[in-house]
Amino acid sequence: QVQLVESGGGLVQAGGSLRLSCAASGSIFRFNFMGWYRQVPGKQRELVATITSDGSTNYADSVKGRFTISRDNAKNTVYLQMNSLKPEDTAVYYCNVRWMVAVSAFGSWGQGTQVTVSS
Repeated sequence: QVQLVESGGGLVQAGGSLRLSCAASGSIFRFNFMGWYRQVPGKQRELVATITSDGSTNYADSVKGRFTISRDNAKNTVYLQMNSLKPEDTAVYYCNVRWMVAVSAFGSWGQGTQVTVSS
């Protein structure tokens, strides 16, 4: 069983910054994949940024150069530093982690944290 606790969301003015954190707890030694997604009402959840266990990162084009994903493997925590925020970044942000047990893949989602960027 893996539990994810997200924090760091809130209200910020355009051009401001926020840092999201997602701490994973449970019996998993290492998560192969950790990432952030976001969703606005009426739209599909979309990828924001991901990071693998070896540190390889991937970003949505809309956030490249503004957001940075990082992870602390010792703490099983993934971070999302969001700079130069825009009103269109407003969404509920969800943490996602994935891991392997033998040849089976598993995943878990956080409860979501609201990010609101005012113009």
